[in-house]
Amino acid sequence: MRLVKGKTFYDKPIYQSWRSMMDRCTRERAGNFKYYGGRGVKVCDEWQNIELFEIWALEHGYEPGLTLDRIDNNGNYCPQNCRWATKKEQANNRRNNVRIEMDGQIHTLAEWAELLGINKNTLKNRYWRGLETERVLGGRNLCSK
Repeated sequence: MRLVKGKTFYDKPIYQSWRSMMDRCTRERAGNFKYYGGRGVKVCDEWQNIELFEIWALEHGYEPGLTLDRIDNNGNYCPQNCRWATKKEQANNRRNNVRIEMDGQIHTLAEWAELLGINKNTLKNRYWRGLETERVLGGRNLCSK
């Protein structure tokens, strides 16, 4: 099933994702260009074509409500480095997230908060106060879980 058809495709969600990706990587006047194109993030040649992007999207899990996410935040927009993700998954894949490793597990502060049932702001405060990892995460032994 094609979602992008003829001249009416501009209001379709896949087109909006494509247009946003193209703008932030190629249009210097875009508000977020400095975080994407301005730091070297590019869109692959294949995805310059909206129809090829749509084919990839439909074959790789596109659903309304999901957003285009780069797996490696420093990598380009291309089929090998992108996926469709929820807003929560996107938030945990930001390059400015704090990631903490304990007992062989690496998670963002938000993920640790959810796993441990501790308020995210509590973990942030502990982290920014410079506490050791065990104290940041509440001193719990995660191997027993």
